[in-house]
Amino acid sequence: MNFEEWVKDVPEEISSDSLWKVEAYRLGLFVADIGWHDVTKLIGDKRTSSLADQLYCSLGSISANVAEGFLRISHKEKAHFYEYALGSARESRDWYFKARHVLDKQVTEHRIRLLTQIIRLLITMIPQQRKHGLIREEQAPYLVTPDDTIPPDANILNALLQNVPPP
Repeated sequence: MNFEEWVKDVPEEISSDSLWKVEAYRLGLFVADIGWHDVTKLIGDKRTSSLADQLYCSLGSISANVAEGFLRISHKEKAHFYEYALGSARESRDWYFKARHVLDKQVTEHRIRLLTQIIRLLITMIPQQRKHGLIREEQAPYLVTPDDTIPPDANILNALLQNVPPP
């Protein structure tokens, strides 16, 4: 299942909400949904059952925090919740790295790359919500690989959304 196929199964009550226009929300919801299968596999291995719980909580927290911040009146509050979503995306990526011994290599790499794209979006969204573009971390290009010299690119994200490895 790729992103386009997944979108067809999203209830209209969710996809017709103005929140649906926020790409970080849509991608956060998608990664949590496809992560369900990964978590199910991790629960099957005694060594990673607690990791599975941590992973699923952090995956679910990405879109939940974007949703929570979306309708906040103050830009400062919006940024605050988007920062929580950023932390959850980074935490999820960390858990996927730790789960690499049980999950398929292709699945792990895909999820880490997709989460990196979500992180890139959130790093862009947070300063937009702050009046002066301040963010708590030093600004630097966010590179996917050491030899990645191009800025965030829709082609990378499109490839990740079209080529989702099966669980």
